[in-house]
Amino acid sequence: MKFVADLHLHSKYSRAVSQQMTLPNMANWAKLKGINVLATGDFTHPFWFDALKTNLEDVGNGLFKIKNSDPSNPIHFMLSAEIASIYSQGGKGRRIHTLFMFPSLESVDKFNKELIKRRANLRSDGRPIVGIPSRELAKIALDVDEKALVIPAHAWTPWFSIFGSFSGFDSVEECFGDMAPYIYGIETGLSSDPVMNWQIKDLDSRSILSFSDAHSLEKMGREATVFDAEKVSYDNIYNAIAGPVSSGSPSPQSVPETEIPTPAGAPLAATHNANQAATPRANSKIAFTIEFYPEEGKYHFTGHRNCNFSQTPEETAKNGDKCPVCSRPLTVGVMHRVEELKSEEVEAISEEIDGVKWQKSPKGRPPYVNLVPLGEILAEAFGVGVGTQKVRDVYMALVSNLGSEFGVLMRSSIQDIAKFSSGRVAEAVAKVRHGDIVVEPGYDGQFGVVKIWPEAKGEQNKESESPDSQLNLFA
Repeated sequence: MKFVADLHLHSKYSRAVSQQMTLPNMANWAKLKGINVLATGDFTHPFWFDALKTNLEDVGNGLFKIKNSDPSNPIHFMLSAEIASIYSQGGKGRRIHTLFMFPSLESVDKFNKELIKRRANLRSDGRPIVGIPSRELAKIALDVDEKALVIPAHAWTPWFSIFGSFSGFDSVEECFGDMAPYIYGIETGLSSDPVMNWQIKDLDSRSILSFSDAHSLEKMGREATVFDAEKVSYDNIYNAIAGPVSSGSPSPQSVPETEIPTPAGAPLAATHNANQAATPRANSKIAFTIEFYPEEGKYHFTGHRNCNFSQTPEETAKNGDKCPVCSRPLTVGVMHRVEELKSEEVEAISEEIDGVKWQKSPKGRPPYVNLVPLGEILAEAFGVGVGTQKVRDVYMALVSNLGSEFGVLMRSSIQDIAKFSSGRVAEAVAKVRHGDIVVEPGYDGQFGVVKIWPEAKGEQNKESESPDSQLNLFA
């Protein structure tokens, strides 16, 4: 069976996050989106951890569900948190964000206590800032629980990531030292997609993961990872991430409903101890990822937002990284940073299956699909803002009648979409499925702009200032 997981998001206890990010609301919106497994986010915050202990129950497989929730269709939660680590290494200031996931509340409790011992202020923010180096954080987590997952978050963001142009590293080993073999995957972030990461030799043996980093309910699932396993469980997610990185075939087949071939190849790296290494692994794998168009990400190109200036990696190599308007340093974008670190040229192979354009790896890595969030599609189709009542009403009509947002975007017939919305909405969904759109790349904290009808004039689909009023999925 295939199930959709979004394993990076935040609770109402993180800064700049909607107060609607509570467990019941998150579960309800997960059903609208078509998500099966959600991160809890923020388990380091004492108030949120209390809420997790009070409102969740262990379903016996390392995942949790809300107490007294619908047993026939539960939303599973995985215990997770993001930690911002600021420290000096190699004569340079480092700012690295890392995701941590555990299979039990007991392990989370031990991990939090270890952070407090090291003077971490866990009450300050749901995503705490600590002075503990990345390598030490990873060791703490794995000493607490050998099945902990340690995943570098939004790996290419300029200021706050493992490969960031301003405060990151050039390799996983440089960042994590002797803990590098236990870093089984990385989160791509919104400004990069799998094919960009396939070009990095350091990631050849690591899983490429995509999650939303949602700060509001509507943004959940804007990126996600789809797993294929006999059942939903922490171990199956763990084994899929820590196991072979090849799908065993360059074709997604009839994704997402038909079987994807079983992955083949050697396991990633030595596990944390000999006992775990000897444990047979379940037949679980990453089936595919659901991606933002990386151009939509707010750090895709190099540029300077205040001067309304951006440039491609080729232009940066030719003209340098100084703003021609104000002469200040430009924010070096993800595309340029990938060019700096890549070891080979890799191009994705496009294939249309059941009307949806898929991107395949020439080396058999899991395929991916680029989508535009349904709220954005509706806003452009109707020529209105994303947060308007018109968009909300049609969104709810579509997902209520056709199953979920992912169902609308990937599987529902164009005729059914037109039936519950309009012909123009159906046309827009078809164009997105075919990749027949134009994206103006984002840069220096400014999101890119998707244009389904490039010739159309009118209001652009800009984000609302209030995260509670957004139906678009951009952060």
